[in-house]
Amino acid sequence: MTSLYADTTTAVGVADSYAGQVASRLDRLPLTRTLWHLVFLISLGGVFELYDLFMTAYIAPGLVKSGLFNTHPASFFSPDSVGFFVFCTFAGMWLGCIVFGSIADRHGRRWMFTFSLVWYSLATLAMACQTTAAGIVAFRFIAAVGIGLEQVTIDTFLTELVPPQSRGKAFAFYQFIEFLIVPVVALLGWLLVPISPFGIDGWRWVAGISAVGAIAAWWMRRGLPESPRWLALHGRDGEAERIMRDIETKIARDVGVAALPKAPPADAVVADGKFSELFAGPYRKRTIVLSVFNLMQTIAFYGFGAWVPTLLIAKGIHVTTSLQYSFIIALANPVGPLLGIWIADRMERKWQIVSAGVGIGIFMLIFAQQTHPSLIIVFGVLVTLFNNWISFVFHGFQAEQYPTRIRARAIGFVYSWSRVSAALAGLFIGFFLHEGGTLGVAMFIGAAMLVMIVAVGAFGPRTLNRSLEDLNR
Repeated sequence: MTSLYADTTTAVGVADSYAGQVASRLDRLPLTRTLWHLVFLISLGGVFELYDLFMTAYIAPGLVKSGLFNTHPASFFSPDSVGFFVFCTFAGMWLGCIVFGSIADRHGRRWMFTFSLVWYSLATLAMACQTTAAGIVAFRFIAAVGIGLEQVTIDTFLTELVPPQSRGKAFAFYQFIEFLIVPVVALLGWLLVPISPFGIDGWRWVAGISAVGAIAAWWMRRGLPESPRWLALHGRDGEAERIMRDIETKIARDVGVAALPKAPPADAVVADGKFSELFAGPYRKRTIVLSVFNLMQTIAFYGFGAWVPTLLIAKGIHVTTSLQYSFIIALANPVGPLLGIWIADRMERKWQIVSAGVGIGIFMLIFAQQTHPSLIIVFGVLVTLFNNWISFVFHGFQAEQYPTRIRARAIGFVYSWSRVSAALAGLFIGFFLHEGGTLGVAMFIGAAMLVMIVAVGAFGPRTLNRSLEDLNR
């Protein structure tokens, strides 16, 4: 290796000044295999958010088949109602986002990863062992709180670790890894839910696999370091410096040099943050826009993804065939983010969201009018791909818009609206499906996309290739 670059050694000063130096050093890093490895480790936790969410759709028939749940309960809030089971899922995620999201700002990103995954795994395993509807929905709610915590932490950590010129690719890759699990849970639901291996209900196997997998993901991520940005901001300069030197040394080795370029001068970073900042200064408009966005985008994402089997049945397709078609459509989920890697850092993020919203509205309307199996699958795949486009863009887009001192709690707040929307969207989609069939659902989703497009297109900030500190001065 040749020594073409200057040493990056910097004297550790006051916490605010040093935090700015760490941010500058992180932002000038190239995206080599060292950072890709860290992105992969962070992404593993996201796998279980989507497994958990899509599991809801696929185990619901098994809950009814087992006799524990009823398709015609006394009321929506009856413990044996499938609708209440779904409601508890998103209510738990909402609580995890909005109430516990700030914990990652106080105790660190890595600590929250461990805590939330273990929480989710134990609660899900307990749910799979319950013999009453009340016990199932109670542990479903508890497990969902852990998933809400995990998602907030992932978005926060990735944004703080990856340099601005590569942030879009990193989020697209993370979503690719995450969406790989969707065909898996669809296949498990198709194969296991209708049967009872070794006398144990199939839906219990599907839930138990998720619990064991979450523990495996935690074990694989043991070597993940804490966020240097967070450590420096909290005065833990020694730890931050050790991690930074380790990352810089490995990346220098990746690119074949003795040392990386010296980081440019950086301004001091404000260390103290309050929740009230979300509604002051430049963050007020961002908080409103992102809250509206999350309310609307979830209607399309979960309104289609979680309802595909039911929408197909409403089109006159047999339940077994609908699960087969759903599995084929689910195979497209990892493809969207994989294709998105090539555009993620080339097109302004807000316009990617707008373009994807237009595509969802159009293809959902066409999907609703199809009767031929091949066309149903083709347009179902297109809706899925455009939903995935929005998904991998917005996770980074919303995290970029807040400073490190309040990033986790800010993401938790705006993202919590997606959980409110998901909980209520099921009720609205059920209504529109009853009143207008699949076309009625398509028009409801299209209206949500129109509101989202206006909010983000007219009022969302430009974030492409901008440092976090520049965006949040």
